[in-house]
Amino acid sequence: MKYKKLNLKTPVEDLYMVGEAYAQRLKRLGINNVWDFLYHFPFRYNDYSLVSPIASLQRGETVTLKGTIVTCQNSYTKSGKRIQKAVLKDSSGQIEAIWFNQPFIVNILRPGVEIFLAGKVDYFGSRLTFVSPEYELLKAKGSPLHAGRLVPVYRETAKLSSKWLRSRISPLIKLSIPDFLPEGVRKKENLIDLSRALKQIHFPQNREEILSARKRLSFDELFLVQLNVAQRKKKWQHNQLTYPLKGYYKEIKGFISALPFKLTTAQNRVVKEILSDLRKEKPMNRLLEGDVGSGKTVVAAIGVYLCFLNGWQAILMAPTEILAQQHLKTLKSLFKDKVFRGRKLRIGFQSGRKKKIPRGDQFDLLIGTHALIYESKVLKKLSLAIIDEQHRFGVEQRTKLIKRGLTPHILTMTATPIPRTIALTLYGDLKLSVIDEMPPQRKKVKTWVVPVEKRMDAYIWIEKLLKKEKAQAFIVCPLIDESESEVLKLVKSVKIEFKRLSKDVFPDLKLGLLHGQLKGNKKDQIIKKFSQGKLDILVSTPVVEVGIDIPRAILMVIEASDRFGLAQLHQLRGRVGRSKKQSYCLLFASQKDKESLKRLNAMQKYNSGFKLAEIDLKIRGPGEVYGLKQHGFGQLKIASLMDIDTIKKAKVWAEKLINRISKYPTLQRELKNYKIKFVESN
Repeated sequence: MKYKKLNLKTPVEDLYMVGEAYAQRLKRLGINNVWDFLYHFPFRYNDYSLVSPIASLQRGETVTLKGTIVTCQNSYTKSGKRIQKAVLKDSSGQIEAIWFNQPFIVNILRPGVEIFLAGKVDYFGSRLTFVSPEYELLKAKGSPLHAGRLVPVYRETAKLSSKWLRSRISPLIKLSIPDFLPEGVRKKENLIDLSRALKQIHFPQNREEILSARKRLSFDELFLVQLNVAQRKKKWQHNQLTYPLKGYYKEIKGFISALPFKLTTAQNRVVKEILSDLRKEKPMNRLLEGDVGSGKTVVAAIGVYLCFLNGWQAILMAPTEILAQQHLKTLKSLFKDKVFRGRKLRIGFQSGRKKKIPRGDQFDLLIGTHALIYESKVLKKLSLAIIDEQHRFGVEQRTKLIKRGLTPHILTMTATPIPRTIALTLYGDLKLSVIDEMPPQRKKVKTWVVPVEKRMDAYIWIEKLLKKEKAQAFIVCPLIDESESEVLKLVKSVKIEFKRLSKDVFPDLKLGLLHGQLKGNKKDQIIKKFSQGKLDILVSTPVVEVGIDIPRAILMVIEASDRFGLAQLHQLRGRVGRSKKQSYCLLFASQKDKESLKRLNAMQKYNSGFKLAEIDLKIRGPGEVYGLKQHGFGQLKIASLMDIDTIKKAKVWAEKLINRISKYPTLQRELKNYKIKFVESN
């Protein structure tokens, strides 16, 4: 098939010299059509641009040679391995090249054939030799693909080499590709056109061409992300009006003054942002971000109170029943004896194990799990929906609210610190509020990394601490059962560790066991016993990461802490430090690799979740830390979520163009294709 007849949607099996077998291999790389082929970018380049005479070669040089094959034959090493040897000559001399187990080469590199060889010169035995170089037959026309230039190197699979990929991509870059980016954007941002960018990313003439191609293609990726976000935001707010709440400034001020503690400056700032939104006709869609223990719940409670004063309802949804019950306990305390015009603020609770739910006229605030969104009967006068620890309250859930005739204000809360670059991308359709300071009464949790040889000393110290302070501890293990995997053999299982600790380490203390395989009522009983002080130590899986608030617990011990990311370690540490007593976190590690120690040392040094999030981002990268797919975005191929400057520019252009996108049909089609490929498929 000639490339002129191709288009971006042409399946790979229809391409010249691909066929069914290669098509299946390509699909394993995510390459299904011409578009995928063109957007399968190199991850590095071999610099074979230096064409050198054989006589001037030095050991360790990466060069291209141009010459004629003298001989090429199969041979064997002393150990019996089959190798292929060729001798190449030019006007200055000759050199031997060898390949391993590629017998077909002798049929290609026949004596007299003119070729390019590209690679690294090294000793093989006592002679300078080309070991496994790239080779390319000299053509009468055109530039070489595999030598004498910057040569792209791609992600590969078995029987699918970079050389093969280069040969198939080369004719595709001649395609006429419509540029979806408006000309005004390209000129303003100094971006090259799309066809040129794709040609330069695959076959650059120099390093500058790589940079200009990356600049254009990175902008494209981030722009489409931001355009999708802007469209989502527009759909949510377009013609959607909610009931604007009256101010009740005096009553709100009285509620805040009556709190048993003073709000921090950050809390006061965020309260103003939320109340301002609640008093508008456009429905709020705000993300409230705050570290563990920064006081997000009380801020949300003030919003709930304004709804109550106006005669409207609020719901609070948590990811687990444990966390929902914790919110119930906290909010009952905050709203105790709250009466307005003879009406008491009533709180309802929807248990996952009880099918019966409160009637709509029986509550002012309903607390439960995320499943509450599907309970249409109770949401008749809903003004505010608070979603805790669900980073993406999706389009689907908002659509369900709209279908029921409900357009409440939405406040999403998270204790996972999110760097601003990530927030701008993943949550661009949400307004962002950040509580970036801790209440002054909270002491920093002292954190230590405990080496294996100090483990027994740590156990002795733990028992003394708990008895002296009359306190409690968490011991967290990553696995429920022992793993048969070699990789996880040294990782502690919660069931085995519970038995060992109860019998051999803390026989004089009372221990409880908590993990995800236990039934709901059994979990509740164990948590209740722990909260009542009937257990000294709770041995648990990371199920305690959110939702368990035990002020008497002043110690968190994390087994195999090298197996956790920084965000999760910080969340676990946040379970302690909830009283005036000094709290501690001990990090037991099962391995000593460099990356793990980086994370653990950061935990020891910093208490700020925001600082730890930045470090985690640098260590693991945004795709792994924040999981782009779960937020409705494709994995970025070339752009970086660390590129704040491009993210900001892409966001500005997306917001400018979204209201007149119909004037740009090519851009409209590209956005539609992007959503089909990356958003709707997730």
